[in-house]
Amino acid sequence: MAGGRSRSRRVSLPGVAELLRPSAAPGPDGGDQRLASGRERHDQKITVYLSAEELLDLERARIALLRYGITSDRGRIVREAIAVLLADLDAQGKDSLLARRIASGASANSVGLPEAPLRPGSEQP
Repeated sequence: MAGGRSRSRRVSLPGVAELLRPSAAPGPDGGDQRLASGRERHDQKITVYLSAEELLDLERARIALLRYGITSDRGRIVREAIAVLLADLDAQGKDSLLARRIASGASANSVGLPEAPLRPGSEQP
């Protein structure tokens, strides 16, 4: 950086109290209308490691959307999926798809086994 100043990469995030404050976290009343941020500049970044199969599934989803006339990139698909899952978690709580999948995979993950996917209409393990 010019002038000998270094730019900090540390990001200031809200604390637990701010995240759990009732006005900041809509409850299961269905009032939360989460929307993915779409194609815009994003200043926050996370790194997610995927298996080869998961990455292939993500690419297949992108191609399927393309067949429907919907152009998207993998990042947009991931942001949309996150928004949908978090809205479902807000609305359904422990009965949400995310909570059920994580709870059902908890015992498998504790011994290092891969999670079995839960598809809509499939029986839970």
